[in-house]
Amino acid sequence: MKGLPTNPGVPAAPTPSGPQVASDLAWPDLTAALAAGWRDFLAMPRFGLFFGGVYVLAGLAIGWATMSGRNLTWLIPAIAGFPLVAPFVAVGLYEASRRRAGREPLTWRAVLGALKGHGDDQILSMGVIVFVAFSFWMIIAHAIFAVFMAESGMGRDPLAALITPSGLAMLAVGSTVGAVLAFTFYAMTVISLPLLVERKVDFLTAIIASLAVVRRNFAVMLGWAAIIAALLFVAMLPSFLGLIVALPVLGHATWHLYVRAVA
Repeated sequence: MKGLPTNPGVPAAPTPSGPQVASDLAWPDLTAALAAGWRDFLAMPRFGLFFGGVYVLAGLAIGWATMSGRNLTWLIPAIAGFPLVAPFVAVGLYEASRRRAGREPLTWRAVLGALKGHGDDQILSMGVIVFVAFSFWMIIAHAIFAVFMAESGMGRDPLAALITPSGLAMLAVGSTVGAVLAFTFYAMTVISLPLLVERKVDFLTAIIASLAVVRRNFAVMLGWAAIIAALLFVAMLPSFLGLIVALPVLGHATWHLYVRAVA
């Protein structure tokens, strides 16, 4: 892929019964992927704005559903866990980048049809995993709240409750647990979903390949996770509206990083 540096001296390492993955990702690969993602977004903004808009509406719906119940104990973990669903929303963006690189027709039917995968429901199976992961995080987050705040609750001043010793302990434990879960999920999906878009493999093989890329290029892939988290967090601040641009750029960029990582 033009613009993404490679190291021909380091051969790709095969995963068990799966695709070959690179062991030589470098920091310039991340900047190159972001630049390629930005170019894809500018070249076909209709797809990026559509999927970004869907993601924003989903975020607003989650926020409204939790706020309408006046229960902030669900709002905070819902917002914190919302980025977990981003990789699945970005499936259409992976297909758009794949088609643009291959000079294939860019039609709505083809891009939206990427969710069906290769007719084997493997991507939909990953969607189930996404939903389960988000639900699991919500349950864990609520359990952490119950452990630390069951007696005091949030009260009429949620901010004051969060800066109490119990509130700070809850935030520390919740952030640590959430970070571990988020990175685990990231490691499972960052390469697997683009792989399922491009090739006809089962989702377990795709997950193994994704984990292999993260393990063999841990520092660089950890950096990519930090970039994604930071950009999504900043984009969510203005009522989720920044996600209209951040999500498609990151989605296209992830595709280009996948192309670099998987032989």
